[in-house]
Amino acid sequence: MFRTILLLTASNVFMTFAWYYHLKNQGWPLWKAIAVSWFIALFEYLLMVPANRLGYADGLSGYQLKIIQEVITLVVFAVFATLVLNEPLQTKHLISFGLLLAAVWVMFR
Repeated sequence: MFRTILLLTASNVFMTFAWYYHLKNQGWPLWKAIAVSWFIALFEYLLMVPANRLGYADGLSGYQLKIIQEVITLVVFAVFATLVLNEPLQTKHLISFGLLLAAVWVMFR
């Protein structure tokens, strides 16, 4: 499962940049934001597909893979939003993340 989590984390770093980096570049025309995002997303897919195949082969269900991916996405996004977008991490965000971790606990118990 370690390989799956590592690949999912790496893929989410690429996807977070693909989806949100253009927000730092408001001067880009829309076509450029889309083209750059699609280019970055290619690398996300090159990691996400093997991650899901490995996890599934290791006995994780599709539901478990999805919930793991969502939690990783939120952690990666929190770091990205704080460091790249300069948006502060607030208490309400941490509480929301805690509730999602409770969902993970329910999924795996």
